[in-house]
Amino acid sequence: MIRPYLLSITALLLSAGIAFAADTSCPEHFTGGKAPDIINQKMTAKTLEICYSGYALKHSGITRTPLYSAEHLTRERMLHGKGLKRQSKFFPDTNIPASERAELHHYARSGYDRGHVAPSADMFDIQSQQECFSLANMVPQVPENNRGPWEGIESTIRKMAKDRGDIYVVTGPIYQGEIQKIGGAVMVPTKLFKAVYDPHRQESGAYLIDNTADAQPEKISVADLEKITGISLFPAVGDATKSLLMRLPEPKSYKERKRKGDR
Repeated sequence: MIRPYLLSITALLLSAGIAFAADTSCPEHFTGGKAPDIINQKMTAKTLEICYSGYALKHSGITRTPLYSAEHLTRERMLHGKGLKRQSKFFPDTNIPASERAELHHYARSGYDRGHVAPSADMFDIQSQQECFSLANMVPQVPENNRGPWEGIESTIRKMAKDRGDIYVVTGPIYQGEIQKIGGAVMVPTKLFKAVYDPHRQESGAYLIDNTADAQPEKISVADLEKITGISLFPAVGDATKSLLMRLPEPKSYKERKRKGDR
């Protein structure tokens, strides 16, 4: 069941200069039940929260992409979703106004992949799989990036969830400099990020990567990433924890994992 919520009150209070953790209708996806707080007020226009069974996202009607998608990944969830058949039916999200959403024709013959922000392989049943193919959960991504180093980052996060048992993840695009559009509507991100927080060890860190074919991921602290994104990604987490970079694994490509028998 898709439950959209337009956070007009949030935008109003932010424009008045009042700082707080964003209200949310699906706290189960967020650390401490608190959704990321958009600090950069320019990013709050035409925003919409959508709650799915496997993740939540904040959609921008300006970029026609998510500003972020958030997930609570556990060992049980990863094991439950293992071997789940991929549901590959992309669909425009009719909960978003037509003038603000991505459509299938925007991506057609664009040369870009419909890159998942919350990955399909993170999902745990048929419903969550189907929901994650909403175009509200996609960004235009360079194919070599999406299927190469970015896929390696996604796989690494899933392994972290299995090893650690319980992590929170926030993923999203970054738009800097001159921005291209596909289909005359959907903005192409210049970078992508994936931030993680371990509530038991109280550790955090993030991967940052250019949206290019030959990009390699960079590891940075969540505090540094928040300065770049203009979003407080884990508002329930203390500044000291976000300032320290946890020991993040080195992402491995699919070929490397296959060679070692570790998918």
